Amino acid sequence: MGVTRMDALRELASVDLIELCNEARIEHCRATRDLSSCGRPVQHLLSTCGHASLCPECSQRCDTCPICRVPIKGESNRARLRLYYKCIEAGLISKQHDDRFQAKEGIGNRANLDIERLYLLFDVALQNNLSSLICHYVTDVCLDENAVSSDPVLAFLLDEVVVKDWCKRSFTHLLKELQTIYKGSVENMQKDLPQMQKYVTQLNGVYIVIEAMISSFDDSVHAQVHDLHQLLEDLTKAKQHLEVMIWCTRHKFLEHVQPQYPDIASWELHVSERKASLVRRSWPQINLSATTETNPSTSLFIEEALQNLDLEDDHEEDILLSLEHERPERAFYPRVNWSNQYPFKSVRAAADVLFLHGASDTMVAKQAIFLYYLIDRHGMRPDSDWRFLLDDFCAAFSVTSQALTECMVFSLLDDHSDQALEEAILLLPKMANPETHPKIAQVLLERQRPDAALTLLRCTGSDDLPASAETATGTTSLKEAVNAVRVRIEYGLLTEAFIYQRSYCSKVKDSDVKLQQVELLVSEMCALCVERGLADRMIELPWNHQEEKYLHKCLLDKAGEKTESISGSLLVVFYLQRYRYAEAYKVHTSLESTEQEAIEKLGTNASSKIRKRSQWRHDLVARSLELLPESERHKVMVECSSAGEQNDVPVVSHVINVPNQSVVGGVLYA
Repeated sequence: MGVTRMDALRELASVDLIELCNEARIEHCRATRDLSSCGRPVQHLLSTCGHASLCPECSQRCDTCPICRVPIKGESNRARLRLYYKCIEAGLISKQHDDRFQAKEGIGNRANLDIERLYLLFDVALQNNLSSLICHYVTDVCLDENAVSSDPVLAFLLDEVVVKDWCKRSFTHLLKELQTIYKGSVENMQKDLPQMQKYVTQLNGVYIVIEAMISSFDDSVHAQVHDLHQLLEDLTKAKQHLEVMIWCTRHKFLEHVQPQYPDIASWELHVSERKASLVRRSWPQINLSATTETNPSTSLFIEEALQNLDLEDDHEEDILLSLEHERPERAFYPRVNWSNQYPFKSVRAAADVLFLHGASDTMVAKQAIFLYYLIDRHGMRPDSDWRFLLDDFCAAFSVTSQALTECMVFSLLDDHSDQALEEAILLLPKMANPETHPKIAQVLLERQRPDAALTLLRCTGSDDLPASAETATGTTSLKEAVNAVRVRIEYGLLTEAFIYQRSYCSKVKDSDVKLQQVELLVSEMCALCVERGLADRMIELPWNHQEEKYLHKCLLDKAGEKTESISGSLLVVFYLQRYRYAEAYKVHTSLESTEQEAIEKLGTNASSKIRKRSQWRHDLVARSLELLPESERHKVMVECSSAGEQNDVPVVSHVINVPNQSVVGGVLYA
């Protein structure tokens, strides 16, 4: 009766791992015949001692084992078949690996054949979900200090290098098998689906073995660990790619699902229109740090996602690239700007670009981009034609409904149509959570929906201030703070915007960082209020001394940029409201000089408006000074005179030099 697969696997699973090396070695009969050794291949173990020392013929005529001299008992069951040959008899190992066949053909040397036989036993374990056996071989045999041998071949079989080489060999073999499948037609790939699923299991088995090896090493063997980490990374990406390819094969690479675009050129044109619309409506980017590169604000969600993946490969000769379907241009242009590769040419191209490049730990982001691609490919088609694809993908890869909703919102917000915007706003309550992308509120603001942006900020908890200074000083948090201030001002909540920036900056303990953030937020508030006609309300807010400096600078700069604006006059009012007449008078005289230069250059109508505003401000300052006692009024004049000389602030000399108060008042009203 022959050996069954179950018998062979049962023995493999229960074998003493230290004996696995001996099971893999080629042994020759050690019986003596006419003063010479028999030398035939030994396929059996002696039942009494377990040594592979005698061929079947010699085991019948010898009374003791040539190795240990233990008597051989029994007549019929003196020997049992060795594990390696049981696997051959059961069909687990091809008969072409039988050492008798190899001896006739003169294949290889003994050392290489012994290693190959151990690899084949590992292959049997891998193919039959016994990867844990190889893991235990690493921990219980390779790392056992007592498992040593003077035999160089056996010593190598006991070393962890043999397992590492087997992992590389198995991975390379699996890649070649996958490459062959991927080159076939869709129909052939569908026939190979069961085999592809088996390869997923085998890749996972090799992954488990490599993880066991990495966890067994310490930091002293950095080179070996680095090599294993790279192998683990490549293996993980191959497995992730294979799983997506299985899903695509099941759906015939969407050949029978009609996209919303007639061809790829139309899709590319539509994406170009989205980018152009984004550039037109985008707000100015805030330079948060002179030493930090910030992502450009004029990027679609899909472009930013692809940039964040960092899909460029560090090592040029990546063995995974052999799995790509189309890559002719990469031979001539090795550095590819992946953010410009969207839309992908096909479903297969999307799978290759996303899951064969970049880091394996960004799998969630890659799945989100793939979902975005599917949504964008079919979005305007009836749900009954394509929505089942999203549901099936989410079920296959355990993607949550909230993550799917986020992908839909990203796709809709990238679309520049009003209909897409309204659909995205309707989906926002379903996806709002503390992890919601902060750029969503920014896009809503840019598309003139501050109401939706503010609602989103409050629903996600982004409306709350950071609890610690550490989070408040981060670049991302500062971007969110700027956006939060903008949203409130656009919605007309000026006081709330002021309170937010004050509270935000108060959380920062580092004085230098705090000054930078105060300057940025106050300047942003001031500039936006001037543009939106809210400057008169802004100057009534209770600004502190530090904030006033940047408010003063911003309003004065705005007055210098556009003389016709009321920014400078409002700055004068700002100081007069706080009874700071010297500062108001100083700003007034500075503005007079600037306005005089503008009057000489501008036309009659513009000049007339500037003269009227200057006269109104002149009268206002004069009346304010009249409210002061004579001594205080004289003190203001002296202070302004000194400030004008020291800071080159133009002050009307005949006003400053007149000691009589009544004359001063007369000049101011002139």
